[in-house]
Amino acid sequence: MEWSNLTKALGELDEQKVDDLLNEFLAANPTEEEAKIAVAACQAGMGTVGDLFEKGEYFVGDLIFAGELLTATMDRLKTVLDSGSSEKTGKIVLGTVFGDLHDIGKNIFRSMAEAAGFEVYDLGIDQPVSAFVEKVREVKPDIVGMSGVLTPALTSMKDTVDGLKAAGLRDQVKIIIGGNPVSESSCKMIGADAFTDNAAVGVNICKGWVK
Repeated sequence: MEWSNLTKALGELDEQKVDDLLNEFLAANPTEEEAKIAVAACQAGMGTVGDLFEKGEYFVGDLIFAGELLTATMDRLKTVLDSGSSEKTGKIVLGTVFGDLHDIGKNIFRSMAEAAGFEVYDLGIDQPVSAFVEKVREVKPDIVGMSGVLTPALTSMKDTVDGLKAAGLRDQVKIIIGGNPVSESSCKMIGADAFTDNAAVGVNICKGWVK
């Protein structure tokens, strides 16, 4: 497959074209590695959607549709990605932090983490510190993943880490943060163990933590 075609179709929100390309791809009995390349092509398409939204050419409704299209696409690709993962690798509590309503990157990460064998507890968007603390206390995960796209999300991430510390839970988990505003300096400020703006890289970091 010409991966650029999948990227272009998703970026243009061409549901029929995306479906046709996926049918063609899956009919060829792809390998897990090829499925990962397909995921990367989809991520690139979502990047196009984000750029067009910032330029004012796409609107909130387009973002919502793009997220639904991506979720449906990932669900189909997971049949290939899941093929080599029968045992659960570990547990991740995941959520978009308080004050942020974005979930596209989080959803890509969740799908890839589940495909890698993780049991993922997705809290959703705009989650307060208490939601993370309560879920960590309940399921005792190996990893906490926090997502955010807006700059104020960095403050919410720090508040969440501080909340886990206050609850005596910080030392029991690894913490990874993801999204546009994260960086090495913000990772240190927040008190996380790792940061990324690439879902595949993030999943690999998590896999390294639970070996």
